[in-house]
Amino acid sequence: MKKLFLLLFFVSILNGYAQRSKNIFSKDPIINLENFQKSRIYYGFYLGFNSYDFKIDYKEVTPDILVKKTTGFNVGIVADLKLHEYVNLRFEPGLYYTKRDLNYPSDFFLNSGVEFTPSAKLREVNSTYIHFPLLLKFSSLRTGNIRPYALGGLSATLNLSSNSKSLDDNVENRFRVKAWTPNYELGLGIDLFSEYFIFSPSIRGVFGINDELIRDKNPSSPWTGNIESMKTRAIFINFTFH
Repeated sequence: MKKLFLLLFFVSILNGYAQRSKNIFSKDPIINLENFQKSRIYYGFYLGFNSYDFKIDYKEVTPDILVKKTTGFNVGIVADLKLHEYVNLRFEPGLYYTKRDLNYPSDFFLNSGVEFTPSAKLREVNSTYIHFPLLLKFSSLRTGNIRPYALGGLSATLNLSSNSKSLDDNVENRFRVKAWTPNYELGLGIDLFSEYFIFSPSIRGVFGINDELIRDKNPSSPWTGNIESMKTRAIFINFTFH
């Protein structure tokens, strides 16, 4: 129901936007906000969706841990600094909510001394992130009221739900990851110029650079013992308004 509500919300925005825009996709459109992006600095905000995953590498060959992904929600602000006619530096801090379920195969519990039970094989990873991306935006020539762009850069993420300071581990049903993680990001988007604002839908891939997992105290732990590295992978779909 929540996903349906959010989808209907954005559909209504797009529908209203299309109705207010004057021939935005026509052959000879009225040029909207012609001088807006000549500003040295401008601001905006975004709403969107995310889908987080883990890339897991193992020490020994075993069946994979199954990661069940969910659709999360993003909200944040944008500060844009013009460096060149076609290049902008963007800072897009935001708050991201997501959830992943890790389902461990029975092989991980062999000779571990831990019974393979439904509660033992499942680890719920609920995450609340504060995301700090610093990105370069490379825009094409503007055609009427449309301007595609590509972007990429680096980011740092603070996980408020990391449990990194907890002394308990998976034996006490406490799954732990590092609080701070660095990432690199790549994406595509398009600026659509309406009469009063710029609407910019975009899609972006986020790739964690470092191992995020905090190991259990027991080196033979079925939950962390066979994991070489665990890194975030995510897709963001953002709807930005300037």
